Amino acid sequence: MSNLKNVVLTLFVFGLLGACGVGGYMLFKDQQAPLITVTPGDGRLSQNSVLEISLADHASGVKSLTVLIRKNSTMMTVYQQDWADRLPERKEMVNLSSVNLQEGAFEVIVKATDGSFAAFGKGNTATREYSYRLDTTPPRVSVITMPPYVRRGGVGVIAYAVSEEVASTGVAVGDLFFPGYRQSNGNYLCFFAFPYSLTVGEYAPKLVATDLAGNSYERGAGVNPIDREFTTDRINLSDSFLASKMPDFEQDFPGDMTNEQRFLKVNREMRAANRAALYDIGKQTSPSMLWNGTFLRLHNAANRARFAEKRTYVYNGTEIDVQYHLGHDLASTMHAPIPSANDGRVVFADTMGIYGQVVIVDHGLGLQTLYAHLSEIDVTPGQAVRKGEILGKSGKTGMAGGDHLHFGVIMSGMPVTPLEWFDAHWIKDNITDRLK
Repeated sequence: MSNLKNVVLTLFVFGLLGACGVGGYMLFKDQQAPLITVTPGDGRLSQNSVLEISLADHASGVKSLTVLIRKNSTMMTVYQQDWADRLPERKEMVNLSSVNLQEGAFEVIVKATDGSFAAFGKGNTATREYSYRLDTTPPRVSVITMPPYVRRGGVGVIAYAVSEEVASTGVAVGDLFFPGYRQSNGNYLCFFAFPYSLTVGEYAPKLVATDLAGNSYERGAGVNPIDREFTTDRINLSDSFLASKMPDFEQDFPGDMTNEQRFLKVNREMRAANRAALYDIGKQTSPSMLWNGTFLRLHNAANRARFAEKRTYVYNGTEIDVQYHLGHDLASTMHAPIPSANDGRVVFADTMGIYGQVVIVDHGLGLQTLYAHLSEIDVTPGQAVRKGEILGKSGKTGMAGGDHLHFGVIMSGMPVTPLEWFDAHWIKDNITDRLK
């Protein structure tokens, strides 16, 4: 009998120890509190700012979040949430517009708890504090010089001063944005376009500035828009042209289709993608002016097509497409050496869809020149080039029907007319004299 009692007692002790072990394991297996990240993490905020709170706890999941704001001696809860699903990652947004804050300094306290059995079932809690300043005053902007006019398809420049550090500033034209760049004297320079696709009545450029808190300044840029007429052309597509060019694009648009069908995809879809790429390349620009004086035009070259020329494409007597030619086609001798139009830095030297082999040179402040349909490229990205330095040789790559140079001028990704940059008087009257 005593042996049975001993056995029962031993089993009870082992059971108790096992239960304690399991309980201890559950209590202590996860001692890591959730990770908290708040964006922005500090600095100035406006009344419309939104705090993005990211939480992560892959061991036990996130159970709850509390956000408090402390200003002086006052504490208020602005967000509180408990979750039953205990996800390993969460992202919550806290909009300050619903909080009645006064201008000045304040702290944000973020508390997050996981779903573990730590702290006797309460879970692990992380607490982080962030310091901010509420700023409700928009930046003050003082215009130093404005262009007297901007022609359709052309460019204007504005110099201005901003009263504080900004997150972004420049000129907005509808959905297009032309950044301003801070200069060594503290002022900003912004080159902006009058898009060829807008009429005088539609053109409404706005000078904008947004400070680090998110407060925005906006005013109409008081420039005089001047209309400009563009040429038109009808291009008859021959079977021989399509048969010679369309095989080059079979990899881009595979499948069983006629040359006409493939041409339409190239002329529409690839053209749109190439134009979008120019906006991305336009961001690769120097914040200072790299160019000097008049831009070079290809020597002894005949002008075969002009900027913003409306082209109607005709096949077998039927109009099948309409597109705009956004550059100058300059024809010289076959495989003519192509000089850089001005000082700058190569930001692209590769193949680009309809343009074939392309070099793009950045001249600073968003101004870039494009050299397309080349048969040979003699420069590399990042290379500094001087006015007149040879970039490559003309050719008929891409959608070119014959050997020539497609020369384009681009302002922050937006094609503009090259004519102004060939004109010494225009540069002097509209840019260099006004910026002195």
